[in-house]
Amino acid sequence: MAANGYHPSGTIRQLKAGIFAPIPTFFLPESEDLDIPTFESHVTRLAAAGVGPLIAGSMGEAIHLSHSERVKLIHAARKALDNAGLGHVPIIAGTGAGSTRETLELTNEAAAAGADYSIVITSGYFAGALANDKVALKAFFVEVSEKSPIPVMIYNYPGASGGIDLDSDLITELAKECPNICGVKLTCGNVGKLTRIADAIANPSFNSSHPRKNTNAPFLVLGGFIDFLVPASYANGHGAITGLANLFPNAIIHLFKLSEASKKDPSILAESQRVQGIIARADYTIAKASIAGTKYLLERIQGYGGLPRKPLQPTAPAAAQILWEHTDTQAALKLEREVAGKVQA
Repeated sequence: MAANGYHPSGTIRQLKAGIFAPIPTFFLPESEDLDIPTFESHVTRLAAAGVGPLIAGSMGEAIHLSHSERVKLIHAARKALDNAGLGHVPIIAGTGAGSTRETLELTNEAAAAGADYSIVITSGYFAGALANDKVALKAFFVEVSEKSPIPVMIYNYPGASGGIDLDSDLITELAKECPNICGVKLTCGNVGKLTRIADAIANPSFNSSHPRKNTNAPFLVLGGFIDFLVPASYANGHGAITGLANLFPNAIIHLFKLSEASKKDPSILAESQRVQGIIARADYTIAKASIAGTKYLLERIQGYGGLPRKPLQPTAPAAAQILWEHTDTQAALKLEREVAGKVQA
């Protein structure tokens, strides 16, 4: 595969169960232009820890990015990963937009830039007309998946789509009927929904009756938060796409490995539950500070992060200090440093 483009043969890097992070988009302080060097450094740092990158998602302020900026980020991520010896790492790109037409435009641009997968949120601007129209919602994902040159992941995030919340029946139907759909991210945080979908996918008949268009792109059922990773793992889930992995990648990869290993060795379960508790509390506390809070903490921990793009505002200094000193933040930071130290030893 070319370093910065979609291979016409349709070959894509393998998508595996695990942990993925919606990568923040970093901006230069005065101009708000893209800070590509910081972005490249962050992508490779996370990928080296085992965290897959999702470019131009909600954490990446996709709604604040032009088409050309999204393309620049995908190019930069692919180049940085390849140069770091991480050419096997796939890139997921956010390509959801207001209309089906623009969603497909963004998806084709992402594929041409080097993205292996797209993740698509339901358009929420006309939620009043769409929220209760299952036919329209289904038709949107069917058309996008059929016309996309790369596999498509469903992004269910009611908070960013006008309250539209896809139910487990619809998502399961799409999984069965659309061979180019490769999974779902459940930022609704509904564990019951995840359990129902994962159960359908885990059924031995699913793969034989509903094979994927691309064998490298299985259907993954992923949490949109990391605070229920262990229960999701036991319900046949496949990991998570979590903003917290930007801050604590080693700790969260450690949690994923523990939760998977505990299914074979029950003696590990207590430790996985302990680590899950630390991560869950940090996820709850830091998520309330949104994108600006994550960038502030990155600045404190790694020396980079910067500000969100306007109209989003930085975290107020007093609130930022409280977030930094919070026991949940410090406990996760301690865990991250402990795990990272063992990895490097």
